[in-house]
Amino acid sequence: MFDGLHDIDWSSMGHAYGTAEEIPALLTALRSPDADERAKALDRYYGAVHHQGDVYEATTVSLPFLLELAGDDTTPDRAEVVRLLVSIAGTSVERCDNEYVGDVDYAGAAAALRARAEAFVEWASDDDLRVRRAAVPALGLLIEDARWAMAVLRERLASESGVVERLLVLDAAAELVLRRPEAKDEATEWFATLAADEEAGSVTRLAAVVQRARCAPQDIDDEVVPTAIALLRESAGEAVPEETWADPSRPETPTAPTDGVPPQVVAAFEDLDRQGRVHAPTTGLLRAFHDALAGRVPERTALIEEQLRGPELGSRLDAIRMSADLMKGWRGDHTRLILLVAEQLDAPHPDVVAEAAAVLDACHVIAEPAREALAALVDSQRAAHGPDVWTTERRRLRRAHQEAVRALTRLGDLRAVPSLLVALDSGVDAWRAVEVAGAVPQGADRLVPRLCELLRGIDPRQEWVDMSAGALVTALVRLGDPAAVPTLVDTLARATRHGQGSAIARPVLKALGTFGTTAASALEAIRPLTGSSDGQVRTAAVAALWEIGRDPGEVLPLLRELLADDVWYSATGAADVLGRIGRPAAPALPRLRELLDHDYEWVRVHCAAAIWDIHGETESDTVLEVLLGAWRQNQATAGFVVACLDRMGRAARPALSSLRSELERPARDWLLGIEKDEQLQRAARALLARLT
Repeated sequence: MFDGLHDIDWSSMGHAYGTAEEIPALLTALRSPDADERAKALDRYYGAVHHQGDVYEATTVSLPFLLELAGDDTTPDRAEVVRLLVSIAGTSVERCDNEYVGDVDYAGAAAALRARAEAFVEWASDDDLRVRRAAVPALGLLIEDARWAMAVLRERLASESGVVERLLVLDAAAELVLRRPEAKDEATEWFATLAADEEAGSVTRLAAVVQRARCAPQDIDDEVVPTAIALLRESAGEAVPEETWADPSRPETPTAPTDGVPPQVVAAFEDLDRQGRVHAPTTGLLRAFHDALAGRVPERTALIEEQLRGPELGSRLDAIRMSADLMKGWRGDHTRLILLVAEQLDAPHPDVVAEAAAVLDACHVIAEPAREALAALVDSQRAAHGPDVWTTERRRLRRAHQEAVRALTRLGDLRAVPSLLVALDSGVDAWRAVEVAGAVPQGADRLVPRLCELLRGIDPRQEWVDMSAGALVTALVRLGDPAAVPTLVDTLARATRHGQGSAIARPVLKALGTFGTTAASALEAIRPLTGSSDGQVRTAAVAALWEIGRDPGEVLPLLRELLADDVWYSATGAADVLGRIGRPAAPALPRLRELLDHDYEWVRVHCAAAIWDIHGETESDTVLEVLLGAWRQNQATAGFVVACLDRMGRAARPALSSLRSELERPARDWLLGIEKDEQLQRAARALLARLT
């Protein structure tokens, strides 16, 4: 086995983390009798040679050896090798027709795997159930002859009785249609026949309805979702034991040490792991159905309602996550969905409760209808498990309580404050409380002293210090209590002394600026930083100097120096301050006008807004042209642009069509996120009402 493996010059090729010299050792380790060694090698291959789906020349060169492993019945974890090959096939086939620069080789890998399509056909009927499951998706990816592919898929469905296997076959058929449109007529007719076949079983029929919708979304009519819901309800009575559908997990590799890694980072990876888990065999199918339904918010809400009403906790857990995808991805009235998720706070399993609360936290900007349900849950947890339930050693209960407290806090509800105080006083997961504490300014008298104490306790020399310090500073800004100013000034001095400019000094300078003239005691520490060699610190210091000192004569020369800088953030920061200064900043207008031709749209919009704020209506045509042009180029500028249009008042009337188009757009922009998108919609509606 592996003839010629060591004859290849692996060092001449690369992967995500350097040269590919380690590939022979990884391939050899995949045959090791040691399960832990195999798991480590597989994880490393995914992480480096197939990093985030990428396919390099080295990946392609290693394919013959992976195929050799997959074809050998004595290979341990053979199904995992087949699954790896199918993963490489998925990204390679998807991207092989595009041109890329760099070391990627999607076209080469796709060609190599298509040439071995017959091997995947063979593995799709293997005696090993896990190998079959791993291989079936390749039937829709790698077989170029659509008629042959359909014949193989029909045969596989007739031969399989397991839920997962049948779902995989029908999913592969839909993937085939999406890749090879000539298969559409035969596949959709097959799906229609299966959907009507009462002998096929409710899950298979549901899959046929969904996959037909995926292949022809334009043909989704008013009956498709009710039909799917009826089949989903029927399938709920046919519980599928987990051991019959869930592949056994491969041996876990040792957890990477977390010493010195911020808890926020550890938690983020834990959350990614949770998001990747599937708790019901139909979850993948229903996610595909939601994707096909896209912006049909009422229909998708009805589907999720049925999913949440089901008896299986696992199905409900997956449905809660789908509800988050819908609300974060699509606009609309989500009140009903918020209430449905809030109902899950009464679930008997803490994982379901925690997931529901986490969704309400993530969607807090529209979660007001869930306020009382969240408050009731927090109160009941404290009553049943004690006021210190935030710190309980029962891991699932702790997460459920913390997520509920965070969601309630984001709604600005004082009933969350007792648990926040427990977190800050005990230090147990205090960072979770810090992240949301700024949402309850009415609790500032109790929160600010504790947050200041934590900020004073931070060593600016520590690694990752910007994460903890940044969150504390942000919370203090949002609480808005001037009592925080002395601590912020002290933090600024310590950060400067230890060379933590961009990491700590910059956010602290921005924070001090928000307190305005009440932070006058900070001026002595701020002035020296207006000459900092760190451009971001210098920009923030000049901005803070204006907000606190309010002396145009002192600040304008510094701002004009920043405008002359070629760095984009210096120009945008200076433009913002000049706009706030207003008419006294008129000497900067010539340079601001020059920057309207800048290559970066963010520089253009900041300078255009500053010109309006300084010079007013005489500049309206030019300002509008720049603002609307940047908005068309980059949707992420929308919030900034609409805020400037709002200041322009009736001079912004030429933007009416852009405002209407924005409000007619059904999908949220992923760069904005749900909170900024909701703010954008509110601002656009209010401005539209003023102008019409």
